Amino acid sequence: MKSLTIGKVAQLAEVGVETVRFYEREGLINKPSRRESGYRQYPEGTAQRIRFIKRAKGLGFTLKEIKDLLALRIEPETTCEDIRRRAEAKIGDIEEKIRTLEKIKRSLVKLIRTCSGRGSVIHCPILEAMDD
Repeated sequence: MKSLTIGKVAQLAEVGVETVRFYEREGLINKPSRRESGYRQYPEGTAQRIRFIKRAKGLGFTLKEIKDLLALRIEPETTCEDIRRRAEAKIGDIEEKIRTLEKIKRSLVKLIRTCSGRGSVIHCPILEAMDD
């Protein structure tokens, strides 16, 4: 099996070297063996695993949730339904965030309507509302 340097893994995964180190520290990728020189030797599948992590992050999963998904992936009892439930739960989280953001947006729109945009910042109704 061919081993890869940290730079090569980073290049293949399209991340920075620090990201590879971070994922290693967080336990998302296995600690690699080292050469006599001290350089890390990553297995070939490491870049693919990092790309998986990136895609999962892009779908809104936290690093803890990704760690759980990776662990489930190797559990023999895990079913596709287990993963589906995780994805459905993530949709619920996203919908709650959307509701929260919509509420914040409505509040800001309301505040903007109270402000003419003229005059001193001392009498800005937006800032005054935040002081209450």
